[in-house]
This record gives sequence, structure tokens and C-alpha cells, in this order.
Amino acid sequence: MSVDGEVRRLRTEADEPGWEVDPDDEWGVAVVATVGRQLKLRREAVGMRAGDFGKAVGYGEDLVYKIESGKRIPRPEYLDRADEVLGAGGLLSAMKEDVDKVRYPKKVRALAEMEAKAVEIGVYECNIIAGLLQTPEHARAVIKAAQPPYSLDDVERMVAARLARQSVFDRDPAPSIHFVLEEAPLRRQVGGTMVWRQQLERLLEVGRLHYVTLQVMPTNTEAHPGLDGRIELLKFPDGTAAGRSDGAFNGRPITDPKQLRILELRYGTIRAQALSSRESLAFIEQLLGET
Repeated sequence: MSVDGEVRRLRTEADEPGWEVDPDDEWGVAVVATVGRQLKLRREAVGMRAGDFGKAVGYGEDLVYKIESGKRIPRPEYLDRADEVLGAGGLLSAMKEDVDKVRYPKKVRALAEMEAKAVEIGVYECNIIAGLLQTPEHARAVIKAAQPPYSLDDVERMVAARLARQSVFDRDPAPSIHFVLEEAPLRRQVGGTMVWRQQLERLLEVGRLHYVTLQVMPTNTEAHPGLDGRIELLKFPDGTAAGRSDGAFNGRPITDPKQLRILELRYGTIRAQALSSRESLAFIEQLLGET
């Protein structure tokens, strides 16, 4: 197949794991259906057949039909190429922001939206490395370890959602972010030695940011209030806050000041028992040196 004089293998559905539409996400279904309808109307308006359009944007005809019928989520580069091919003047490219949000599960979107607004983020993790700190390879290995296993589509969707939340590190001004991680997950070589080393290097990279405090809770320490699960606390510019804990209030998000004070007390105690930021970074460097 020739496009602009070059042979290009067209993308097929098999090449697109993680871009299916969640039928239980009403808003997501509506967004993808609207985008698909606009793509189809503009293609037909210029008199272009689906097969020819697919060749022009690098996609198979079947996948073009599925995107236009709202059954598949278009990639950002698909919308950019479609905008160019169909002469849409930026209108199709402008849909990328909403389409990007649709790819992620509703619960993750809600969490990401709160984290994006927060001026202070505090996270304690007891069994894994916090999602905001995971490398793509580490996240993929953790998610693939689930039983029963997720489909390839679900794995890629969840990895992408987890990585999308890490945009909090790109904000300007940046929020104040602090993490407390248990020692045991740091020693677990998830994904193999190379993936594990890259993950530790990522922790050092983030932990050295001026607005991030990273602490490690040694395994050889007294019992603390985080033994029954993770804690996350978010504080917003208007003085309000939200939190969640696996071991309190049934794990549901809370905003009640009395309940938040309980989580803040627990989180503060955990931070006080953990290694300092300097000691924690030195500890991670030591782990890297042991390999």
C-alpha cells in the first residue's frame, strides 16, 4: 500500500489494544459516538470512501468504520491526521482532549481530576509502589499479575490511566506532594531486574524534585496506623480537602472534616515513624548499589 510514495502497514484492531469503549461509561460512550459521527460526516462531505480515507490516515477500513460508529476510541494522532486529510481546520484535532479522558475508567478520571486541582497531595502505600510513581513497565507488570487476569485491552487501558495521573508533576505551580512507601515493595523485583532498577531510578528522580518529599517506612519498625491499607489525602485551593483509606470509612472517599482529621492524624503518625527524606533517598541508592 502506498501513501505519499511510502509503503505503510495499516493499523488494524489487533494493533489497538486498550482503545475499546466502556459500555458502562455513559459520558464516554456519548463522546466517542459524537466524535465518530463528526469524522464520518466530514469524510462523506469531501466524497472520500472509508477505504481510501483509511489508507490516507494509516488505518484499515474495518477500524475506520468502528471508530466512526463509536465502537473504538480514536488515537490522538488519528484525529490529527484526519483533520489534515479532511481539511477540518483544527476542529477534529480539538476533540483530542475529551477523547483522551474517555479512554480512562470513570473512577480513575474522577481521581485524576481531584489530583489535578489539589495544592497538596499525600500518599501512603503499604503493598505496592504508589501509582503516581510507577514506570510504564512496572505498572504493566503489576497489572498483569492480577488474578483472574485482565484482557490485553484492559491492561493497556489501566496502564495508560495510571500514567496519565502523573501529569501532576508537570503542573506549574506544582503542588506539594509527599509519599510514604513501605520497604518491602521496594525490594520486590517486579518485572525483572532491569524493570526494578528503572523503577528505583524513577523514585530517586521524583524524590529529588523540590516540591516532592519521598519517605521509606523500614520493615524493621514498630507497628503504625497504616498497616490496614493505603491512605491518600488531597487539599484544595479553597481550603477544602478529600481523603480515602483502605482501612477506614469502608474505603470510600470522604470530605467530612471530622473524618479527615482522623486520616490526617494517621498519616502524620506514619510520616513521623518513616525515614527522613534524605535517609530514604540514601536507602534507595543503597538498594540500587546492591544489584
